[in-house]
Amino acid sequence: MATLFATCPKGLEYLLRDELRALGADDAREALAGVHFSGPLELAYRACLWSRLASRVLLQLAEFDAPDADALHAGAQAIDWAQHLAPDGTFAIDAVGSSGALRHTQFIALRTKDAIVDQFRERSGTRPDVDVEEPSIRINVRVHKGRASIALDLAGLPLHRRGWRQGTGEAPLKENLACAMLLRAGWPAIAAEGGALVDPMCGAGTLLIEGALMAADAAPGLRRGYWGFLGWHGHDAATWQALLDEAQARATAGLRSLQPLYFGYDHDPGVLQEARRNAQAAGVAGFLHLARQSAEHLRRPEGIEQPGLVISNPPYGERLGERTALGTLYRAFGARLREAFAGWRAAVIVADDELGHALGLRADKRYVLYNGALECRLLTFELREERPRERVERPLSEGAQAVANRISKNLRHLRKRLEREGVTCWRAYDADIPEYAAAIDVYRAVGADDGRARSDAFPQTWLHVQEYAPPRDIPEQVARDRLRELVHAASHAFDVPRERIALKTRYRAKGGSKYGRFDQRGEFLVVEEGGLKFRVNLFDYLDTGLFLDHRPMRLRLRELARGRNVLNLFCYTASASVHAAAGGAASTTSVDLSATYLEWAARNFTLNDCTGPRHRLVQADVLAWLRHDHGRYDLVFVDPPTFSNSKRAEDFDVQRDHAELLRLVGDRLAPDGLVVFSNNLRRFTLDASLAECFDVRDITPATIPFDFARNPRIHVCYELRRRLAPTANS
Repeated sequence: MATLFATCPKGLEYLLRDELRALGADDAREALAGVHFSGPLELAYRACLWSRLASRVLLQLAEFDAPDADALHAGAQAIDWAQHLAPDGTFAIDAVGSSGALRHTQFIALRTKDAIVDQFRERSGTRPDVDVEEPSIRINVRVHKGRASIALDLAGLPLHRRGWRQGTGEAPLKENLACAMLLRAGWPAIAAEGGALVDPMCGAGTLLIEGALMAADAAPGLRRGYWGFLGWHGHDAATWQALLDEAQARATAGLRSLQPLYFGYDHDPGVLQEARRNAQAAGVAGFLHLARQSAEHLRRPEGIEQPGLVISNPPYGERLGERTALGTLYRAFGARLREAFAGWRAAVIVADDELGHALGLRADKRYVLYNGALECRLLTFELREERPRERVERPLSEGAQAVANRISKNLRHLRKRLEREGVTCWRAYDADIPEYAAAIDVYRAVGADDGRARSDAFPQTWLHVQEYAPPRDIPEQVARDRLRELVHAASHAFDVPRERIALKTRYRAKGGSKYGRFDQRGEFLVVEEGGLKFRVNLFDYLDTGLFLDHRPMRLRLRELARGRNVLNLFCYTASASVHAAAGGAASTTSVDLSATYLEWAARNFTLNDCTGPRHRLVQADVLAWLRHDHGRYDLVFVDPPTFSNSKRAEDFDVQRDHAELLRLVGDRLAPDGLVVFSNNLRRFTLDASLAECFDVRDITPATIPFDFARNPRIHVCYELRRRLAPTANS
């Protein structure tokens, strides 16, 4: 009876225990990252050949105290290595762990190697060589808490290497992790019932191929050409050949009855070609349907009526700027699952709960799995058919009714002008009733973030509610109750469901009132302004991507821009630059420190077909950039934040620093150029010294939208032109 240990990625221990028990290991018991079991050599071989989950199968040779390097050397030399390896054979050593004086795995491997080589030299005068690729035997040394264990690695190479992989995508999924996902999702039972397997983001096809081999009862190790025991002196070739013959017969029968019910989709044609090559090498190419399609357009395969399993390993978005786009992908994927796969099961592995929530589905089970070193969650779902729910309207409280009445009054007052001027994003309420202190903005969305306007689900009305700081003498619970009443009133007045209302709440904190944590939905809508399209995000940021109070200012810049070189400083999402481009600007240059906002700006330009080298986006600290730029600009829009203390830039205070900022802008201004300067500091005072070099005109009243009439101090705005130098005759 051999003492054995099968290793596996963390999170798979209980699955591996059950698998080994099914293979005949009655005493299998789970441990961290593996399972202990014992049995004859035939059981060890069967585990190597048939385990879909294990990484390695180790046959223990010795365990002993190893407080230092000498004890490790002595313990390794006590093993009779001639029973395992010929003098002209090869070996490799993998070391893991540390303890006491044995702190480095390379040193542990070196001392074990010395012990083996010394023994052979003493006995025969010759020594085996080291071969790290395909040695005659591979030795595993583990050191932990002053003890060392030495084992033969019967697999030789990790068992997830099945022998069929020809190519990979950007983020390949290991085969044993893919099998764990399939098992947790209940695939064997679904396959037995004749269900289909669909992977909407299949990459190189790992989930589909492993799913097909599992359904066909094909041993996962059947196509491997190398094993760690083939050069071992204790190898029982007859037992191994009998197991291979049995496995081959089972695979032949299983593949003969397998149905072509495996559907894989991906947007990348290159990776689909890798999937085809892999499927061919695995012997299941005839059962897979692979096609180019994005997850946002996922449909149930034609002709498939029997419920099946949708399973996927979508991208995790580890790189900068990817997370926002992923939120939209996950939501669209979740929506397609709900709409097209009622009655099916689904399983999705995600990097964190945030992405899991973006699916918009209620998971029935959550499992922690590890994709390499990355902790992930496998979410499984029963996709039940959703019946439309009737919206039950709660009666309005007295306060909520008052707010609803005021909103309705504002609507009646503003509607004709909104329709006449084509305004679809506007302020509907601005603390009109002081006890209900919030601003309510309306966004009429014409599409989702991909810019496909006028789809079946659009246009839609969305609301953005920002709470103002309540007076300190108002109890916090009273303020919370009033805010809930206000949201209820807004929902009632606009007939908008709660899920389309973004609420930004404030809390009292040291240093003053602050906004609370925002959602991370990554949900972008497309709205229109002046015939142009812009992306907005109502939930994830304090601001939405489109400052509504700047609407007249953007239209003014559009009129001024024709034929001019336009500079937009602190550009945010560059909506002003897009207006300038649409107005016929010769060029636009948009500067901001945030990569996120510049990516957003690029999407705004693309939405409006304003692309190319004439429209430049620059990531930089504005003050530093102005000091080094050598361009000349005819029209400059400057809308700085009130404060900025970014670690990547100079501290900025608009009251303290605006004079220096505008003088730097003046240095970049063409002789007949114009600066439009705006900010939203309520008590802002323009530095009087600027009159020495600029003709200044306060144009604030002309830039306040009619729907912001209750709040005329929402911003200030000035036009500045350089004073001409006095002539000799003046």
